[in-house]
Amino acid sequence: MTDSTPAANPIQEIDVLWINAGLSCDGDTIAMTAATQPSIEDLIFGNLPWIPKVNFHNLFLAYENGDEFLERFHRAAQGKLAPFILVVEGSVPDETNKDEGYWASFGTDRQTGQPISTCDWIDSLAPQAWAVIAAGTCATYGGIHAMEGNPTGCMGLADYLGWKWKSQAGIPIVCVPGCPVQPDNFMETLLYLLHMAPGRAPAIPLDEALRPTWLFGQTVHEGCDRGGYYEQAEFAGEYGSRTCIVKLGCWGPVVQCNVGKRGWMGGIGGCPNVGGICIGCTMPGFPDKFMPFMNQPPGSLLSSKAVMTYGRAIHALRRFTQASLNQEPSWRGRGNP
Repeated sequence: MTDSTPAANPIQEIDVLWINAGLSCDGDTIAMTAATQPSIEDLIFGNLPWIPKVNFHNLFLAYENGDEFLERFHRAAQGKLAPFILVVEGSVPDETNKDEGYWASFGTDRQTGQPISTCDWIDSLAPQAWAVIAAGTCATYGGIHAMEGNPTGCMGLADYLGWKWKSQAGIPIVCVPGCPVQPDNFMETLLYLLHMAPGRAPAIPLDEALRPTWLFGQTVHEGCDRGGYYEQAEFAGEYGSRTCIVKLGCWGPVVQCNVGKRGWMGGIGGCPNVGGICIGCTMPGFPDKFMPFMNQPPGSLLSSKAVMTYGRAIHALRRFTQASLNQEPSWRGRGNP
C-alpha cells in the first residue's frame, strides 16, 4: 500500500491482539493507558472517523479471563480471525538454549494442559497478522533483559522474526521503543496503521531500526528544554539545576527520542524536562552501550569543552543586550520631548 487512495475492499473491523507475556514489567501496557493523542477509549468507542471498528484485547484491560480471554488468540492462530494487528510486549526469550522448562508462556494447551510458550504464540500468530507492532524497548530490541550474560538469550522481535520480515499485508515489523513506551507514541503509531487498513494512509515510514520516522527522527537534545543552556555553556554540576545535564551523564545529543518535546502525559514530564538524564532507552544499543549510566558520555567531553569559550562569551553579550532591552527608551515618560 503506497498511496492514500481507499482500497477496493477496505477493512471495516479489526482486532488488536496484545501479548504481554514476553520478558517485561508490563510497563508498556500501563503507560498506554495514559495516552491522550489518541486515548485507548477513543479507539474502542469509535470516537475517531475514517478508521475500522477496533476490538482491543489486552489481558490487563479485559473483562474476560482464562480460556474465555484466550479464545480469540486461539482462533487467530488457526486462521479464523482476520484481520488483526498483533502487539508484542516484552523481550522474546530463546527457548532452545536449555534442556527443559520454558522462559515465558501465555495460557495453557487445551489438550496437554501444559503452558504455551510466548515463542509458540508468536510463531503461530505473526504469519496470520495484518500487521505486527513491537511495543517498548524490550519487544523492539531486547532491552534490559537482553544485557550481555543474561541466561534467557532473549532478543527483540526483529531479531526473532528477522529484520526483513513482513506481514501478510507487506508491512514490516513496526518498532515503538521506550522503557516504557511513551504513551502517545504508541497510540499514534497504532492509529496510523488503522488509517492504513482502509487505504486512507500511505505505507508507514520507518527508519533503519524500524521506528516511525516522524516520532524518532530527531534527538532528545534537539527538542530539549535545556538546549539553550548547552549553547551558552551552562552545565549542571549536580541534580536539581535547571541547566544542561549532559555532564551528569545525559545522552540526549545523540539519542533519537521525542520525549523532550512531547513530554510524558498530557505534554507534562519527560526525562530531561524533570531533571533526569537520558540513558538511551529508545536505541537498539540500550542498555549495554550506554553504561555506566551516570558517567558523562565520551562525546560530550569534547563538545562541552569546545562550546565553553564561545558559549560564555555569547552569554555575556546577551546579558549585556538584555540589560539594555529591559530599560525603556529615554523619550518615554511625562515631561520628555
